[in-house]
Amino acid sequence: MGKCYFHLWGEVTSFDNLLLAFRKASLGKRRKASVAAFEYRLEENLFALQEELRSGAYRPGPYDSFYIHEPKKRLISAAPFRDRVVHHALCNVIGPLFERQFIHDTYANRVGKGTHAALDRCTEFMRRFAYVLPMDVRQFFPAIDHAILLDILARTIGDERTLDLAAKIIAGGAGVQADEYDMVYFPGDDLLAAARPRGLPIGNLTSQFWANVYLNGLDHFVKRRLRCRGYVRYVDDLLLFADDKPTLHAWRGEVIAYLAGLRLTIHENSAQPRPTRCGVPFLGFQVFPDHRRLKRRNAVLARRRLRALRDAYHRGEVSRERVRVGVQGWINHARYGDTWGLRRAVLADIVLCGSENGERSREHGIADLQQDL
Repeated sequence: MGKCYFHLWGEVTSFDNLLLAFRKASLGKRRKASVAAFEYRLEENLFALQEELRSGAYRPGPYDSFYIHEPKKRLISAAPFRDRVVHHALCNVIGPLFERQFIHDTYANRVGKGTHAALDRCTEFMRRFAYVLPMDVRQFFPAIDHAILLDILARTIGDERTLDLAAKIIAGGAGVQADEYDMVYFPGDDLLAAARPRGLPIGNLTSQFWANVYLNGLDHFVKRRLRCRGYVRYVDDLLLFADDKPTLHAWRGEVIAYLAGLRLTIHENSAQPRPTRCGVPFLGFQVFPDHRRLKRRNAVLARRRLRALRDAYHRGEVSRERVRVGVQGWINHARYGDTWGLRRAVLADIVLCGSENGERSREHGIADLQQDL
């Protein structure tokens, strides 16, 4: 699908690249103890990391894992800071090589793309086509097969030491997602299939990058082999558009067969063609040809989260600025739908009382928060 690149190792391990990787990894995080400790002896730590990489002694450290429950329960795993520097150093060099291979309509974790661009593209296709087929991969990150991923990487990365570093990072996450995966057997599997190394930690820069690499072949299959003119992918959420149901039913079977080669499955019950005029769920919204609605569950969770933030402020646990940032983050997402009334209703609950009288505080609090509506 693309050319193979050699002689990457010197660039990956150069001091300038490691320094750039530190700056990227520490962006917005310099107050954290682990980041501050690394920066305190920055030059010394970078040279030590460079020596470990070049000598082959580098080994990833253990992950710090925790669950989040919005919008659904997921296990998030954070690598030690020095490992995150290595992740950025690797992606600085190999990222552009794979970026050239990606199709236009894959939107996750790419510069100039993102959820809102994906929603806009979805709306464009909702207006152009009569039917849409939504598909999403089951347990995507826990199911990613290490051997398949490394084989895909090796088609582009010809430098053995660079590929070996990628393999170490991938292997370092083995087992982190083990409890999140329900074993699936594919034709030809024996009992040893259960022991295949699989799973990528959700939260790694490299995991997000590997995810795009892993499904890049699917993107090209849909565009080139199936000749689907309307296609959008965001991580493991896929939308295929056509003007008739039989075409989408046929494509559905082809995509399922292709994904089986990657040892992946989809949620088949929800993967059914539907008229675009009826809307399609995508990235937290119900998208229609002429408008978007925030999914009810997401609105309920947002209201609950913002109320908790308000209560934490009243208990003195967070600052007004922290509340403002939290509210702005939700507004910046919700404003991409037809949610004016919803935003006003949610923000009406976010009353920040201070030393002033209650009514005046209430007015100021709402005015401060609603100025970004």
